[in-house]
Amino acid sequence: MSEAGSGISQFTVIKADYANPVHATAIETLIAEYALDPMGGGEAIKPEILAKMVSELAKRPFAYTILAFSAEKPVGICNCFEGYSTFSGKTLVNIHDCAVTKDFRGKGVGQLLLEGVEKEAKTRGAGKLTLEVLENNKPAIGSYHKFGFAPYELDPAMGKAEFWQKVIP
Repeated sequence: MSEAGSGISQFTVIKADYANPVHATAIETLIAEYALDPMGGGEAIKPEILAKMVSELAKRPFAYTILAFSAEKPVGICNCFEGYSTFSGKTLVNIHDCAVTKDFRGKGVGQLLLEGVEKEAKTRGAGKLTLEVLENNKPAIGSYHKFGFAPYELDPAMGKAEFWQKVIP
């Protein structure tokens, strides 16, 4: 997709091929690391979930993953899922996971990942990107603002949208 230099490091950003063993391993490794980070919940993903993650993603034509590499080392990931905006009548893409490894944060990898996400979203006819971010994840919020994201609201008098969940046992 794209390459960019940042200091002495070179980054390559690609859309993952779920059938490629290098990409599959990168996805599993990056998501496992992200899960252990406080911003990812701070808990390990069960091995049986990691073992089937890529094959489950591959079953979903509305899913795609953008990976960033420094040389051969995976350093960033965005897992994305396509949806549909009933108000705009266009595809939307939700960035479900977005993470950069600790050693590569603050080096522009996040911006490159978001560029890759947007490029693929445009090929799918998307009119909007969405994501969730923890309110105390200030570095990520700064990166998202820099890329053009903003909190969502229809009418300021009604307030900003909140992201809620209900776990289904």
